[in-house]
Amino acid sequence: MPQDQLKFAGTSAYVATDDLKVAVNAAATLRRPLLVKGEPGTGKTVLAHEIAKAFDTPLLEWHIKSTTKAQQGLYEYDAVSRLRDSQLGDPRVQDISNYIRRGKLWDAFTAPRLPVLLIDEIDKADIEFPNDLLQELDRMEFNVYETGETVKAVNRPIVIITSNNEKELPDAFLRRCFFHYIKFPDRETMKAIIAVHFPDIQKELVREALTIFYDIRDVPGLKKKPSTSELLDWLKLLLHEDLPVEILQSRDPKKLIPPLHGALLKNEADIMLFEKLAFMARREGGRS
Repeated sequence: MPQDQLKFAGTSAYVATDDLKVAVNAAATLRRPLLVKGEPGTGKTVLAHEIAKAFDTPLLEWHIKSTTKAQQGLYEYDAVSRLRDSQLGDPRVQDISNYIRRGKLWDAFTAPRLPVLLIDEIDKADIEFPNDLLQELDRMEFNVYETGETVKAVNRPIVIITSNNEKELPDAFLRRCFFHYIKFPDRETMKAIIAVHFPDIQKELVREALTIFYDIRDVPGLKKKPSTSELLDWLKLLLHEDLPVEILQSRDPKKLIPPLHGALLKNEADIMLFEKLAFMARREGGRS
């Protein structure tokens, strides 16, 4: 597909809202990195996979850790291996390029077909990490000092950058991005997402499960709200265990914590909170 005709409309496996489609297409047109923020589990990483599928382009993934350095995305020079080989008399030492390890940006810049480059969870890295990539993402080129060559993008890649908002990103970096915040799906959008993953699921089960799910998310003081991916895991378990819908319909205070709650509640503080709420509900019920 010609680069000027790229249009993202979601895929059969990914429900994209209208504003998300606009953001993806704007970033693809401008060839600006698309910075996607949102709660964990709202499909930020999966979005890059689905864009690559929709555009029929290769996907390159760079998953960022707290120890990741920007230089690793360009290349790394393995001086230790070269020194060891020189001591062993290996003729490979005559060509320094044998010790240059290409990074994900290098691969993206030299890909024969227009690629999608995912820079996942950029906020995990040091605060200087985004700034260290400014020039390379802006100019789409960098120098390899050891060999004297310049690596320049054959096709300006579609860059998707995700962030969980763990730390603020520098203004200079933000200016170079097209920004989109993925809002947590409302009930109707969530139904559409569920239908993609479980096309034959009972509507009554979905209705009751969503009621419980959103009620849990609305509980004040919850340390970690369950995400879309956790809801899908929970539904998969409910279907696998073949639990009757009546169990979800029960409003018995003794059963305030939903069945198979380990798919939704992921720490002891939240479980203790629900146990406390259940205790208070039983006590209030006993007084009435």
